[in-house]
Amino acid sequence: MVVSNMRRDVYREWVPAGSLVKILVGSISSLTLCALLILVLTGLAFQNLFWVLVPSSALVFLLLLFWNYRGIEIRLSNKKLLIDYGLLNHKSFSLEDIVSCEPTDASFRRYGGVGVRYGFDGSWAYTTSFGDAVKITPRKGRHFVFSSSNPRRICDIICQIKSGKSTLKAQKQ
Repeated sequence: MVVSNMRRDVYREWVPAGSLVKILVGSISSLTLCALLILVLTGLAFQNLFWVLVPSSALVFLLLLFWNYRGIEIRLSNKKLLIDYGLLNHKSFSLEDIVSCEPTDASFRRYGGVGVRYGFDGSWAYTTSFGDAVKITPRKGRHFVFSSSNPRRICDIICQIKSGKSTLKAQKQ
């Protein structure tokens, strides 16, 4: 979803976690809840608190982890590209420091999964699913890849701003 805001973003996108991640979290959460229910119904939960605390703690941890990494927020202004993934993972690029931008594919083969990843090609990635992504080549440092529903649009906007053709106004989709 692309919206404008008061920070003068020319582009903004929220990329939610992919279906695979949602299915895995849902399945593991359901299995854990079923195990807890069986423990309560059989009375084992009341005999030893350990059998309730361990699965409950694991479930809470899993749900907090999913909530933290539920999506990527992409913000692009006339001067900066900001990518936020969870509470602790933030990446910022000055548009002047971006050498190139190109649509790419965030594949399992390259990153070995989704999330905050180090690729076999030496790049860093924030991925929510396998598929469409943007590859940024900074003046200094490693290539950086992030999931996006509109990689071509992001690269076009960056190239347009860098070429100085015009100051873009807020993009709406």
